[in-house]
Amino acid sequence: MKKFRVVVNGSEYNVEIEELSEQVTAPRPVAQTSSPAPVAQPKPASPAPAKPAAPQDTSVGGAIVAPMPGTILSVAVEAGATVKKGQTLLVLEAMKMENEIQAPADGVVQQVNVSKGLSVNAGDTLIVLS
Repeated sequence: MKKFRVVVNGSEYNVEIEELSEQVTAPRPVAQTSSPAPVAQPKPASPAPAKPAAPQDTSVGGAIVAPMPGTILSVAVEAGATVKKGQTLLVLEAMKMENEIQAPADGVVQQVNVSKGLSVNAGDTLIVLS
């Protein structure tokens, strides 16, 4: 097995390809068309896209970051609010899906850095808990 890294439309995939023996079987005849099929030319390799910053561990407070780019649909808390683990803090729309961003642990909201309608990038700090 050989391993390769493939980038398709900006997404990176790791694939394994089994190398078969050197023995080649004769191709089966194919009905001839009026013109030969076009042959795809390989594109030059492009560098892998930069990966967004990994979310920080928020189990004992800290920054809650956007896991992906999107638009803030609603914010359910404000600075000074006490939150419980699993409580919805805000709703982030990304790729036409609503994603509830929940508190990773009990804590107090120190800062709310976003508002409804704001566009955010992956890794942006949304809320800070303590």
